[in-house]
This record gives sequence, structure tokens and C-alpha cells, in this order.
Amino acid sequence: MAAPLLEYETQIFLDLFGSDGLLVTAEGLGLDRILLNFLRLYSDAGNLVLLLNTGVAEQEFFIEQLRAEGVNHLPRVITNEVPSGERYDVYTQGGVLFVTSRILVVDFLTDRIPAHLITGILVYRAHKIIESCQESFILRLYRQKNKTGFIKAFTDKAVAFSSGFCQVERVMRNLFVKKLLLWPRFHAAVNSCLERHKPEVVELHVSLTPAMTAIQTSILDIMNACLKELKRFNPALEVEDLSLESALGRSFEKVIRHYLDPLWHQLGVKTKSLVQDLKILRTLLLYLTQYDCVTFLNLLESLRTSEKAFGQNSGWLFLDSSTSMFVNARSRVYRIPQSLTGKKPGPAGYKDQVTSGNSEAKRELVLEVNPKWEALSDVLKEIERENKEAELEPGRVLICASDDRTCAQLREFVVRGPEALLTRLYNRTFGKNDAVRDLSKDRKGRKPQGKGQSDKAAKAKKPKLQSKGKLKSQKPPELTLTQMVDKMDPGEEAERGVEPIDEIGNIVEEDEEEEEEEQELEEVLLNLSSDSYYGILKEPLTVIHPLLGCSDPYSLTRVLHEVDPRYVVLYDAELSFVRQLEVYKANRPGKPLRVYFLIYGGSTEEQRYLTTLRREKEAFEHLIREKASMVVPEEREGRGDTNLDLLRDATPANATTDTRKAGGQEGKGEAARVIVDMREFRSELPALLHRRGLDIEPVTLDVGDYILCPDTCVERKSISDLIGSLNNGRLYTQCLAMSRFYRRPVLLIEFDPRKPFSLTARTDIRQEISANDITSKLTLLTLHFSRLRLLWCPSPHATAELFEELKRNRPQPDATAAMAVTAESETVPESSDLYNPGPQDFLLRMPGISAKNCRTLMSKIHSLADLVTLSQEKLAEILGNAINARLLHEFIHNPGTQMAVPKNRKDGKGKR
Repeated sequence: MAAPLLEYETQIFLDLFGSDGLLVTAEGLGLDRILLNFLRLYSDAGNLVLLLNTGVAEQEFFIEQLRAEGVNHLPRVITNEVPSGERYDVYTQGGVLFVTSRILVVDFLTDRIPAHLITGILVYRAHKIIESCQESFILRLYRQKNKTGFIKAFTDKAVAFSSGFCQVERVMRNLFVKKLLLWPRFHAAVNSCLERHKPEVVELHVSLTPAMTAIQTSILDIMNACLKELKRFNPALEVEDLSLESALGRSFEKVIRHYLDPLWHQLGVKTKSLVQDLKILRTLLLYLTQYDCVTFLNLLESLRTSEKAFGQNSGWLFLDSSTSMFVNARSRVYRIPQSLTGKKPGPAGYKDQVTSGNSEAKRELVLEVNPKWEALSDVLKEIERENKEAELEPGRVLICASDDRTCAQLREFVVRGPEALLTRLYNRTFGKNDAVRDLSKDRKGRKPQGKGQSDKAAKAKKPKLQSKGKLKSQKPPELTLTQMVDKMDPGEEAERGVEPIDEIGNIVEEDEEEEEEEQELEEVLLNLSSDSYYGILKEPLTVIHPLLGCSDPYSLTRVLHEVDPRYVVLYDAELSFVRQLEVYKANRPGKPLRVYFLIYGGSTEEQRYLTTLRREKEAFEHLIREKASMVVPEEREGRGDTNLDLLRDATPANATTDTRKAGGQEGKGEAARVIVDMREFRSELPALLHRRGLDIEPVTLDVGDYILCPDTCVERKSISDLIGSLNNGRLYTQCLAMSRFYRRPVLLIEFDPRKPFSLTARTDIRQEISANDITSKLTLLTLHFSRLRLLWCPSPHATAELFEELKRNRPQPDATAAMAVTAESETVPESSDLYNPGPQDFLLRMPGISAKNCRTLMSKIHSLADLVTLSQEKLAEILGNAINARLLHEFIHNPGTQMAVPKNRKDGKGKR
């Protein structure tokens, strides 16, 4: 499977091998092949190279490729399954290592990894490196301890650098590299190499049907109206980001939320509904060109019949364009005979039926065939003719569609034909009407014939995926409109694909007849390592594979090389795979490759593809201009001692005003130290604390997340974690443990200033305590734990600065003592010298008892049994409040509370 590098790939490899740098290539130009060659080069016991920012799928793919090439010293993966005591031995064995970021940070801080022996670090997906992420922290620790090793970074997401101020310069600063290598598709070396070996491309611009064109026009009109309303309600939004072209892209919702998130809790219902409506309309546009007429109408009818649609939408369902959209969508599926309507046939004749989609009148099924299906059928016929006329063995065929659902439909279309597919979909969605079923029997009675394929040869079945099992005998759950659209979000579709289900947002029961039809198909078992393909034919080998949404990102790459097709049919356009095909053909200069490119001419699908091309080109042009004007300091790589980014804060947190030496407390030279729980290394805070000059000591803590001083313990919570912990009671347990074992328990609440929050809506501020109110729960928490301090911090940067202030002139914590604090540990003297925590907690839960009067009462009584003997007057004298005394006395002596304690019992004593 491995192929030698192309001319431009060799040049890229040599340029990056000669010096440290950040490599940015266009998508699909073989970035993984270049990285794989670096891994092959360093897979030797004499090297120790770390590869950062890879997932499990990438690790398995690289190891598999190196094994196939006969590499003896294969890369190893270090996870939490490798004991900490054995990791040093693994590091000293050398080679390439995949290490999780959290483990690598801890090993650098504890000197468990021999930093001076590291040959270098390779960084994958370098565009994700930000100032305080774990990978940036690792690189800084590495460069502080190793001045000779290399750092090489790889990415093919040029668009990621087009947003933000000096984004690429910030990334290079965090990577400690000063060389930027740019290789776009229009690079002279890339262009000349791929043009010499370009495949034969047949572009088929498929025309939309008149009904599809009318529907697309209606949706675009509605989207334009929604965008205008959104601009009117939010004048601060950028006009460019609210253009119709922008709204067609996959990142539109992220851009809108980027502007609206800081004000989301303050926005009115109208703005929020407009954002949701745009999401729904974008989904409709996707379904129009991606799927069949029945699936599109099913989604459309779901929007109309949903009660949520009328309660939350901004009114677009009542526009004339919406009416036209419904009329044309129904005309693609069925029509009402003229004798029943008394009107002329055509869309205008159905306006009376718009609001009665489930009319009892008999319908004549139209079931308009997707135009791309007909084009695909013609392509397969042409390939079949060429294979029959060819003297050599038949050429294999690879059909690529965007997602798994489209692939499943194409397989059924090729095997059974369009009529059987559309009739089955109709019966499962709209075929409950008896009149419609009668009409469909005649159509179903005809034997479907696959386009250009015989029934015997065309029978096939896809090997079942683990996540694609057949779900049946279960009633589909009722979903709201928002849930249905979220399930089919086109933005998420790029990452996970669309599930091959036929009801919109629901799992449909299969009847016995459909199960029998599925069993009639013979399996086509192909010896392919990927499990995401759909086998259609064995001779010639024909395979359908999704472009997006596979659990294994290299599944399509494997199938491409294993099938070795002569014909590739791109049912959907995907920029990275188009480039991958160019590289694939350039590596096989003597073998023919024909690519059929199907796309709807003049459609939003074509516009999305062209917009993707334009944005990548503009991103590279922006990087080229920025590279020309970029000022890179000579000490950027940090190989000397002059790089300021490697210097920690010159003034330690515990330095006094009279002493500027590190660890100036009492002249002992002891550096400021913070004990951090191992689980906290998933956050940004430890890296920022280290940057400010605080030494980090990672240990496993049972109580708290950070130990600042021997008597100060901090529990860190994000807003979502705070609300969840308050609701399930976990936060109470954590605060109780901190209060028992530390004199100064602290609850740190971090929030993002770009996403303001409100624990309670402005219209829901209450005067009384409510069991369901978050603010009430937080108030009760502070009342119950009088020593608990709350710190509200807008970011990890503010938290690091606050920790530095809290540690100033304070003693340093001991890691051994912090690790020894468990549920069975001794409590702090303030709580344990006189009283047991159990009876004290029990007493605090009684009415009339608060943190203020609890200590006074405990000093006056010997045990809980003595409390029962006190009169109401005596309680009023002790508590200093007659109302509290009455509440406590009634609670104790009320028979309903069962608080009767025998006076002769003395086993509940509170003194130790």
C-alpha cells in the first residue's frame, strides 16, 4: 500500500527535515504520507520521538502502515493502562511513542521521562495548538529541559488560520518554531506534478427538476427573509457573515453563535427562533439535493404537524414561499386527480390540499426519481459497456457519497431500482391510508429492475456495522421539532454522517414483509479491511463508500487502495477526496483512472463546493501575505536562554516586598508550590500556574482539586459542573469533606467571559427559597458551610493570578499530607477537638439551628440526648431567639418526627 513520495512531497519532506517548522498543506495533498515517512525514519531504538495530538484511529493507522512496510521497531502507545513505574523503562527503549497529553505533562513535571534523551516532538493537527492547551504546555516543558531536540508541526487546515488576530503567528509562538512552510494546491511544484498525471475527469452537471428548483427558490427566499430579520434585531452582527452565501456553509451556525453567545441569555425569543429557523432551513436545503422526494416531504410534513413548530418558529411557515414549497414537495410524491379537485393539474391545482396533507382522497403516486440517480444509472451502464468491450479484466468501480444514509439508498437503487425504493419509503412514511395502499399494490406488483444490472448479479448486502444494527420492535420516541433538526444537523453531519433511518428523527419498526425483502438479498462478502463499505457486485467489483461520518477516518483511504478502482463515481463532491484521487493517480502513472463527477448545476450543492474552494484559496493567500510581513525573533525556537516565552514569572508568588529572590519566604529559597489533582490536567489552569512561576506537584487527591497551603483547599467548578453538582448533591459532599479536613475550604467557580450566564432569569427572581432554584441551593450551601469561601473567576488566567495572590507569604503544602487526607482521616482541630462531625451534621439539619447558633448550643449540652430534656424557654435562652427555640422544640417533641430519645441513653455523646 505504501508508495514512494511524489516530487513535491519529497521537497516538503526535505524542507521540514532540515529545520524545525510549521507545515501547512492543502487538504488531501498527502500530509499523512509525509508524516508517515517521518515516523518510518525515527522508528529506531536510537531515537526517542513523541507524536502529539493524535487519536486512536490515527495511531492504529500509522502503526498498521509501518507494520506493512516491515518496520521492526513499531511505535508504542502509552495510556493510563501503562503503570507509572513502568513508563520510564518504556521511554528509554526509544522509537516513536504515542502518549496522551495528560500523562506526558505529569511525566515531564515529575521527571519520569528522560527529557534530555528526547530526539524531538512531532505535532499533528497543529492548528489546534492554543496558548494554554496541554500540547503547548508539553512543548514549553520540553524546550525548557531540552535545547537540542526538534519540533515539527503538521496541519492541512489553512482555513483555521484565517480567523482571529495573527493566528498563525500565535500558533508558531506556542510551537517554538520560526519557519512557516506553505504548500497550497496552486503551488507551482504541486500543480506541475499533479497535472502530468491527472486522471480522466467526466463532469456531469445534473439539472434539478422544475419542482426541485421551485422548492430551492422558496427555501432561499425564506432564508433571506430570516437573515434580514436577524440583522434588524441585531445590528451589531457583521453583514458579511449574514449573507446568503455564508448561510449555505457548514460553519454558519458556529459563526452566528460566536457573535450571539455573549448575549444569548439576554436575547429575545424572536432572535433565538430566527437562529433555529435558519438551522431548519439549512437542513431542508441539504435534504432537497441529498435524498429522495419522500424523505424530503416527510421532514417537511413533520415541521408542519409538530406543535412545537407553531409555538417556536418565527412565522416562516405562513409565508407564501412556504406554501409554494409544500405544494411542490407534495407534487413530487403524489397528485390528486383532476376529477377530485375540479382544478387543472399542476402545482396550482393543489393549493387547497396544502393544509390537508393527510387527506382521505385517493392519491395517484408520482414518486419523482432523483435526477442524480438517473445520471448514476447512465454512468454504470457506460462502465458496463466498456468492461464488456475491454480486452483486459473488468475495471473495478468505487462509488462515493457523502454519508451512510445516501450510500444505503444508492445500494438499494442499484439493486432494486428506483420504483421499489421509493414505494418502500412511501409505504413506511405515508402508506397508512388504505386508499393509498390500494394504489401502491399495483406498482409494487411489478418486478423492479436495477438500472444496468441483472437481478441475479445485483443482489448484495452491506456487512453490518457495529453501530448500524437493525433496530425494531420498539416504538419510536416522540421528538420535538428542535430534537428532530438537531438529530439531522448538517453541521454535525460532516463529522458523524446521518444515520440510515427512514423516519425523520425516529427509528421505524420494520414489518414482516420488509424483513423478508431484506433476507432475499445475497451477501457480497469482500476481503476488505474497512467495515464501512456497501458491496454491490463481485464481478466487476463494485463498492459504495461514504465520504464522511465513518468511525475510522482512514476507512475510505483503505478501501481506495484495496479496491484499486479503474472508475470512481463521485456522487457527492468532497474537496479533500478530490485531491486524494489526484495524488492516488499520480502514484500510479501507468494505470488508467476515470472520475465521474456528479453535481447539481446551479444548486446550493454546487455553491457550497465552490465556496469551500474559494475560502481555502483565500486562506492561503492570507497566510502568504502574513508570512511576508511576519517578524520572527531569532530566539523563537528557545534553544538558548533568551526566549521570554520559556521564562517563568521572575517574582514568585510567595516573595515578600523586600526580597526579589526566588522563594524569598523567610530566606529559605523554597519555591512556591501548588499540589494539583491528576484529573485537573485536562484543564488549562495547571499550565498557567506553571507559567506564573508556581511549581506544580501532580498527585491523586481524594479531597479537593488544588492544595494551595496546608490549610487551604480549592474545589474548581465550571458553570455546567456547578449546576450538575448542586442538583445531584455531589457538591455538598465535597464541601463537607473540605470543611472537615481544611480550615480554609474554597469553592472556585470559573466561567467564560465570552459566554455570560445567568443562574436565574431576570423574570424569575424570588424572595423565598425554592428547592428547584440553583441560586437557592447555592445560598443554602453557603449558609450551611460558614467557612466556605466562593471565588468567581472569569477565566483560567484570572484564576492563576488569584492563586498567586493567595499563596503570597503563605507556607507551602506537603504532597504526602495532602494524599493522606481521605474520608477516614482526622478532621481539622476546629471541628474535631470538641465535637464529632456526625452529631454536628445531624444538629445542623434541625429547624432553628444555623451555623451561627450551632456552636453555642453544642457548648451548653453534653449530647443529643440532653437536647431532648431542654424546655422551650431554656432553648430560647441558649439560642437567643424565641422563634428558633420554638421551631426546634416543636420538631423534637412533635410525635410525627419520631425524635423521642430516651433520657437514660448517653451513647450519642458529642465530646471526643
